[in-house]
Amino acid sequence: MASSVNPTVRRRRLGQELRRLREAKNMTAEQVAERLLVSQSKISRLENGRRSISQRDVRDLCGVYEVEDERLVDSLMQMAKDSRQQGWWHAFGDIPYSVYIGLETDAESLRVYEPQIIPGLLQTHAYAEAVIAGALPESTPNDIEKRVQVRTRRQERIRNGERPLRLWVVIDEAALHRQVGSRRLMAEQLEHLAEQSGLPHVTVQVLPFHMGAHPGISGHYAILEFPDASDSSVVYIEGVTSDLYLEKAQDVGKYSVMYEHLRAQAMNAEDTRVFIMNMAKRYADGESDV
Repeated sequence: MASSVNPTVRRRRLGQELRRLREAKNMTAEQVAERLLVSQSKISRLENGRRSISQRDVRDLCGVYEVEDERLVDSLMQMAKDSRQQGWWHAFGDIPYSVYIGLETDAESLRVYEPQIIPGLLQTHAYAEAVIAGALPESTPNDIEKRVQVRTRRQERIRNGERPLRLWVVIDEAALHRQVGSRRLMAEQLEHLAEQSGLPHVTVQVLPFHMGAHPGISGHYAILEFPDASDSSVVYIEGVTSDLYLEKAQDVGKYSVMYEHLRAQAMNAEDTRVFIMNMAKRYADGESDV
């Protein structure tokens, strides 16, 4: 396994291979769990890459699946060993959405719908601080700064000249009207947003109020796609206490269709850039009806 592949993606690939072996034996996760005297949820988490997997787990599963190819077993064992290495984000301590960061780090493209705030990858340092402080009022200054640093590190994918993340963002107009911090802070944030939207690999569209009800009315979500065809696309939905990751082709397909409708209903990229700059000017001028 190439060393450039991060541990989150390694776990996903290993989990997919273990699922393939289980299905080849026509066994359910419940049956495997009974054989190994573990919970069914553990088997599911191992297969979807949400938890680290030990070499012993791999050995036991290969025994249940009667895998006779020793080279395959050795390869899976090595994948398990590699998957326990730490990604760059672990240096910042316990990050609740570390699984998502691992996926985003390896993604080739990312489609985001954001109804409330400017998406994290396009936030300024000051805006990010204000958003995190407001969303997590019990956080200490150190906790806030740690999260901002992680967000700033994630933004390197936007500035990466060799392998930039292809980012497509649809933002509800409400996010531009929601004043986070001072007016000057908002003006600077929107100027930054307009500037980033001019990058060749970044597309930003605003979904205007007058569109009324729309397919994204239920809230934020993101769709991640990967360069390796063996890595299935993932829909990510952030929650307060836990996050949701959807990988089934049917689920990803539904959210992709929803996103196409959002793209079609939003302003085009050029009109969006003009709209954002006008909003930034109104913040800077201190207009009260922004």
